[in-house]
Amino acid sequence: MEAVFLTFILMLSIFLGFELISKVPATLHTPLMSGANAISGITVVGALLATGSGHGAISGILGAVAVALAMINVVGGYLVTDRMLAMFKKKENPAAGKGGSRS
Repeated sequence: MEAVFLTFILMLSIFLGFELISKVPATLHTPLMSGANAISGITVVGALLATGSGHGAISGILGAVAVALAMINVVGGYLVTDRMLAMFKKKENPAAGKGGSRS
């Protein structure tokens, strides 16, 4: 019965996540990405705790894999956020800095 309950929770969270994300306006995607990166940082801490729990070799191996995958997620998320923020920076006009206009 517990597996059925956990599967129901998983399906409900997938549906709810899809519905919430699909309704987010484009201007809020960058702040949401930063929030998701913070949550992924918490995942890294949990994976580190699982790695060092000392419950056996398989626990250490799975914990190390979890740390690696969570770090890839965090670094990739910050790279995407940085790239998105760079799109909003004003580009300098090199001709405007030379003083005067061409005729």
